Parts: sequence; C-alpha cells; structure tokens
Amino acid sequence: MHSYSLPTSPAGRWLAAPSRETPPEIRAALVGTLFGTLPIFFGGVFNTIAVAAVLAYRHPTLPFLLWLVLEIAVGVARLAAFLVSRRRAAQGRATPTDLYLMLAPLWGSAVGYGGFISATSGDWVAATLAFLSAAAMVGGICFRNFAAPRLVVVMIVCSLGPCSAGALLSGEPVFLLVLLQFPFYLFSMNVAARRLNAMLISTMKAEREYSHRARHDPLTGLLNREGLFQALEGLGAAPTGADMKLLYLDLDGFKAVNDAHGHEIGDMLLMQVAARLRALAGPRALVARMGGDEFVVIDEIADDDPAQEHLAEAIAGSIRSPFLLPQGATVTVGASVGVAKVSRDGTDIDAALRQADTAMYGVKRTRGRSRASQ
Repeated sequence: MHSYSLPTSPAGRWLAAPSRETPPEIRAALVGTLFGTLPIFFGGVFNTIAVAAVLAYRHPTLPFLLWLVLEIAVGVARLAAFLVSRRRAAQGRATPTDLYLMLAPLWGSAVGYGGFISATSGDWVAATLAFLSAAAMVGGICFRNFAAPRLVVVMIVCSLGPCSAGALLSGEPVFLLVLLQFPFYLFSMNVAARRLNAMLISTMKAEREYSHRARHDPLTGLLNREGLFQALEGLGAAPTGADMKLLYLDLDGFKAVNDAHGHEIGDMLLMQVAARLRALAGPRALVARMGGDEFVVIDEIADDDPAQEHLAEAIAGSIRSPFLLPQGATVTVGASVGVAKVSRDGTDIDAALRQADTAMYGVKRTRGRSRASQ
C-alpha cells in the first residue's frame, strides 16, 4: 500500500488542508488521492501540451513558443515528481509532496497564460480553443483534487483568472461573457470540491471506525483475536531482531464474581484487568482479550531476559491485588499465566497460543492458581 508524506512547508500544508479537522492518518490518505493514476495525469498534460503545440504552430511567435516550452517543462516536472513520489511511497520513503503540490498551480498558470495571449492575439480561433481547453480543465481540476479544496480554488484562479483578463483586454464584446462565467465556475467548483471533500472524510472516518470495531474488543478496548493476528503481522515487519513472547492468562475466580455480584460488576472487573495489563506491558506490546476472562500479551523479550519471568509474575501479582469497583464492591481474583515463544512473522501464532494455553492450565493443575509457567 502506497503511503505519501504529508506536506511540510507552510504553503503545502495550506494547499492540502481538508475542509474539516481530520486525524493524521486520514489526512495522509487524502494527500494520496491527489496523485491519482497515470491515465488521468497523462490526459490533462496531453490536452494542454497539444493545444499549446497547435497554437504555437498557428502563431510561431515568441509568446506562443514560450507557452509551449512552459507547458512541456511543467508537464515533465510534474511527471517526474509524480513517478518519484509513487516509487518512494511504495518503498515507504518520504515523498516530495510539497514539490508536487507547488507544480499544480504552476501548471494552472501555464494554462491561464495561454488563454491570455490567445485572447489578446486577435485570433478568434486561438482564443476559442484556449478558452475551451481551460474550461474543460476546470472540471478535471475539481474532481481530481477535491481532497484539497484550497488547491482546487488556487488552480482555477491561476487558469481562468488570466483568461478573464485576456477577455477584458481583447476588445471583443462577446468575450466579456467570460468575465461573468469565471465567478460562477469558481463558486460552483469550490462548493462541489468542499462537499465531495466532506463526503470523502466522512466515509474514511466511518471505514476507520468500522475497522477499529472489527479488530477490538468492545468492552475493554483491547485487540480481539482477529486484531491480534493483524497487529502481529505489522509487528513482524518492524526492523528489530528481538524475539517475542506470548503470555496467555486466565482469571481464577472470575465466575464466582459474576455469580455473586452480577455480570455488570464482572464487566467492570474485566475493564480494570485490561487497564492493569496495558500498564504492565511494554510500549510496543500487543494486549488482547481472547474472549471471556482470557487475555494475551505479546511483547519483545529475549530468552535470557529476566523481564520474561518478571512480566509473567508481575501480571499474576497485579491481578491478585483487590479491585475496587462501583457500588462499594471489592473483589479479589487471581491469574494463571502460560508463556510461549512466537515468531516475528506470526506464522506459528496458533501453535504458540496452544502452547501457552497448555502451560497456563499446567499452572492450575500442578503449581496452584495465580502463578506463571512456560
């Protein structure tokens, strides 16, 4: 999956700002949509270069030749920035997003320059062709870049603004209609871009929420089984060689709490257990609720690291401490912890779960409850 860098320059951040407050990951996804696909990119670049080439052939003068050179130079620069960004994004490296954003208004300015010199040339054919090309690009600008509404407005102003100025200076009354069309184009495309942007952000937030719910336990907020497997895949891609240990724990005496105090108190107990596990686990650890009163902690701990035994014993000791719950209830439970090794790529996660589960029940049978074993 390609991941493009967020812009860092003040101008880049301003241009790429969405229409509402969004989380960083959604902002990154919005920036990614600005790069689009090669066919869409080539369609816009080919259109403007082709129009500039035809009119440069029709009027082989310095202004029109300069327009053609400008279109080609900007098109090549945009293509280079586009391809470099796609390659670096695929490699997980920083992308030249600011450069790519800055080239977009420059391209719009080249289109506007062509419209201006065509309108002031006195050639109706040239003016009409340049104006049609600029107007056609407005729709593409909006629907390709609505992830950044400000960029849409700036590009339209850069492309149609000079066309309007050229129409005013052309001396042709019929071209004054362009002066009336420009604000309507700008207003309608701005409104459309902002509405589409808001819809896209809402959709992304809904997908993000759905994905979070699908991967997390609704009661404790911990990972569920599916979320644990997915997170383990991401952890396996991390650039570190440390082994990982899987700690499987089961609460001792939880059923008695449910029977004595009710399921509401039992749920509150599970939430407090989850909070203690988060506090004890390392910053990169994965903590999951597998269902019922069973939990899993996966952390990077070497075989000879004393923290391996210490973490398991710390979890068992922490769970043994009384839990203060609402309505004045104080309950005490225990925890049996089994430990197993798991590979970084997660290929033997099922085997590790079974091994740790077996070790956990071995604790219950041979060493008593609220202990840890490998």
